[in-house]
Amino acid sequence: MHTRSQTRNLHNQQHQAPPAVVEPFNLEDPFENPPPPPPPPMDDQRTMAQLLEAPTEGYEDAIVVPEINANFELKHGLINLVQNKQFFGHDKEDPHAHIRYFNKITSTMKFPNVPSTSVKLMLFPFSLEGAARIWLEKEPPRSIQTWDDLVSKFINKFFPPSKQQILE
Repeated sequence: MHTRSQTRNLHNQQHQAPPAVVEPFNLEDPFENPPPPPPPPMDDQRTMAQLLEAPTEGYEDAIVVPEINANFELKHGLINLVQNKQFFGHDKEDPHAHIRYFNKITSTMKFPNVPSTSVKLMLFPFSLEGAARIWLEKEPPRSIQTWDDLVSKFINKFFPPSKQQILE
């Protein structure tokens, strides 16, 4: 049986760190222990907070929605309505039918002081999924300025002239 002081001593002996190993340092030969490289030049004059900010370039959407001068937001019900019949970009899908259906849905909505083409440009990405969504995401930033631009690029991508010639 151990006394309290003996138990404490045993406990302290078990938790002591092993002795540190010190490597010899040779002051005679500078090549054996080369000095650290100099720090890079400080050409960048940004603060640390600025350096830590996430970049904002390159994240713009392909579709440019004109500014709306009204109190307007897309409601979840409207987005869900468009998402009920999405276009995936499969070979068997008809992009013309998708545009007709999309136009039919959006023609039933009227918002005061909001151009219908702005609503279409805002809603159209929600009608795409799979390869069609990837196509739109890969379009250059701000490359689609109007509804006609969007329809033209969409049809040319998913119903190219080569496909039209096969059907003729």
